[in-house]
Parts: sequence; structure tokens; C-alpha cells
Amino acid sequence: MNLLLTGAAGFIGRNLAIAATGSAGHRVVDVTRSTTHAELASAVAAADAVIHLAGVNRPGHPREFDEVNAGFTAVVCDALRADGRALPIAFASSIQAELDNPYGASKRAAEQRLVRHAAETGAPVAIFRLPNVFGKWCPVHRHSVVATFCHDIARGIPIEVHDGSAGLKLIHVDDVVEHLLDAVLRPRPGATFREAGPVHRTTVGELARQIEAFEHERCTLAVDRVGHGWLRALYATYVSYLPTASFAYPVAVHADARGAFVEMLKTPDSGQVSFFTAHPGVTRGGHYHHAKVEKFLVVRGRARFRYRHLLTGQTHEIDTDAATPTIVDSIPGWAHDVTNTGEGELIVMVWANEVFDRSRPDTFSAGTGT
Repeated sequence: MNLLLTGAAGFIGRNLAIAATGSAGHRVVDVTRSTTHAELASAVAAADAVIHLAGVNRPGHPREFDEVNAGFTAVVCDALRADGRALPIAFASSIQAELDNPYGASKRAAEQRLVRHAAETGAPVAIFRLPNVFGKWCPVHRHSVVATFCHDIARGIPIEVHDGSAGLKLIHVDDVVEHLLDAVLRPRPGATFREAGPVHRTTVGELARQIEAFEHERCTLAVDRVGHGWLRALYATYVSYLPTASFAYPVAVHADARGAFVEMLKTPDSGQVSFFTAHPGVTRGGHYHHAKVEKFLVVRGRARFRYRHLLTGQTHEIDTDAATPTIVDSIPGWAHDVTNTGEGELIVMVWANEVFDRSRPDTFSAGTGT
């Protein structure tokens, strides 16, 4: 599909252009206010659909609200009507279109022009009144508190929270892009006001605390539930604002004569990840757990895992090496150890189903009984 995209240089536009031309395989034609009438006509003639993002929310002069948000929308509609085809259109409006301010009025005027275009031409038009959009590549110190907090906290710059209880309605840019593309790929007849979501509700204070927690987690290794939903989107946004000097950070190494032990990641409900090393001939472990379960993966060298049942004395051995990746479980009620049976350094990745708690370690020497 050939997508005519206005506002491709903007925050949402950059994300949409990358998504559309990447795995989706669409072609994007960029149209701006500086595009000539002839160029616009040519772009429209080659287009299969239109995604209209161009607009201003903090212009140098108030008249730019009408000139850009309403005026440029009219220019695009005129070019589409002259082409004679009822191309599907998706428009990124704002929830401020419901308000009586210059920006909201200009967005409302743009919506009305698009509604008329749908009625006059039969073109399917999808209008999205978006709340504050956040995500990677959003300009900082302008209209996005999320971008500003992420940028400043990642650099140790103090942030200002004037009213921590102030409510926020936020939507992640990836979700906006998905809805906009879906609207032109699967258009509905006529002009429709459509919902984009999920919309995340929080406060300025809660937002600041969460982003500060992300920064702190780089020291504690205790990462929050960032695998889905609101925290996934916010965490991805925070990481995208890290300076290159912070792309990597050191972790503590606990070393002795046997080798080293390094913790990498701790989670609230999915355990922790670490690794250990062992010199040739060295045996590590020699303990048992009541409920803790670990998974081991040899990533360098060769190892022998040995087990002994605490009640029956039954034994078992497993030999494995990095050449044949194998997950080896620790089993509650069985004492276990691992010996480096190779000639070089042994490196073993470890996942445990719980974060190590020194007050309740559930790790007991195999010689202490049950």
C-alpha cells in the first residue's frame, strides 16, 4: 500500500513511518506544508490511503493554529477531491477538540472539514481524538511530561512536580500507530470517531515515582513488571531516553577461589537471573532447597550435575556441555552440586523462581539434614 503521510517528521509520524515501511512493507509518501500543489497532486494520485498527522500545538503565533491545523487539512481535502477517488483517511485529532481554546477549536475545525469531505466524496474517514501520546522520539521540554521526566531522570537532572495529584491520560505511540494503520487498511463507511487505546490513567506524582524507580532499578537489579501493559510501554520509553553513556552499567561480582557469581536481574514474581563460573575441577553447590527451583544452562565448558535424595539417598548424575545446550533443574528435596569437568572455565547461567532472601534463603547445606 502507498500511504500519503502528513506530519512524517513529527513524533507520531516518525514512529508510523518506521512501522509502516518496516515489517508491514508499505510505501510512505511524505507531504508537508512546503509541498507544492503539483507535488501534492502527484502524491495523491499515487496514494492508496491517507494518514493525516500534520499539525501544531505550540505555534510561534496563534494564527498558525488555523493556518496549519484547519487550513492544511482543507488543502489536503481539496487535493483528494480533485483526484476523484474516495481514499480512506485516518486523522490524528486531540481530546482538546472538546475544549474552547485556540488549539482545540482548530482541531475541531479540521475534524469538521474531514466530515464534510466524507459526506461529499464517500471517502471513509476515521477521526481519533487522542490524549497525550508518549513513546520514543517524543521531543522533551515541550508538551510531553513523560518525555521530559524520562530524559531528565536518566541524566540525573532534578525534575519539578508542581502538582503531584494532577491526573494524566496517556496513550503509547505504538498503540496509536496500530490504530491509525488499521483504520486505513480496514476502513469503515462514512466519517467515524474512533477510539484508540489502551488509555493509561495516572498522576504526575505517580509518573515521576515510577520513572525514578526505573532509574533506581539499575542499581538494585530489581526490575518491575515491565513485560506487559502500562509498565511495558513506560519502561520502553524511559530506556529510549538513556544517554549512550548509560546503555551499559556494571554489576557486582562475588568471587572466591572457586570462581565468580554475578546477579543480573531480579523480578517481583518471576524470580532472578544470574550466572556463576567455576575453575577446572571445582565443585559448587552442595546444598538443597525445600521449594526453590533453579534452572541451569552451561554456556561455556563442560559440567557434571550430581543429585542425592535427602530421604532415600538415591543419587543421579547429568553430564552436559555448551555444545549441546541443555536445561538442568534443581529438584526440591534433592541435594545438588555441579563440577567443572572440562579443561577451561565453566560458565553457567542460572534462573531461580524466587529472588534470594537472606532472611529466608531456602538454601541449606547438604550436611545439615532436613
